[in-house]
Amino acid sequence: MLQTFFTIVHILACLILMFVVLLQQGKGGGMGAAFGGATTQVFGGRGAGNILTRATAVCAATFMLTCIYLAHESSGDDRALRARIAQDSKKGDKGQKREKQDSPPPSGAAGTPSGTPAPSDAPPSPDAPKP
Repeated sequence: MLQTFFTIVHILACLILMFVVLLQQGKGGGMGAAFGGATTQVFGGRGAGNILTRATAVCAATFMLTCIYLAHESSGDDRALRARIAQDSKKGDKGQKREKQDSPPPSGAAGTPSGTPAPSDAPPSPDAPKP
């Protein structure tokens, strides 16, 4: 709800900022010259500059603050997702360690240390030397 409000304020500030900047015409022009009148009639040469300058500053500040807020709120979803992924990976690591501890060691020459032959279930051959 609050994020929706700030999104609407952000869009309005953006549109007003564009409008105010486009109304400004160089030094001494102002809003009076924008509507075809003389600069001394509507707001005067100096008065239009002050109003448009203040409106630009207020809209720019509002736009920047809403940008910061919306960026912070959108990154909050990323933080929660990263925390959940980290938690799931920790659970997965613990499960793999348990499986390794519960499983018997592999049989065969590959699973024995330093290349010693693995014990076999077959009876010894009669030609084999006795220990």
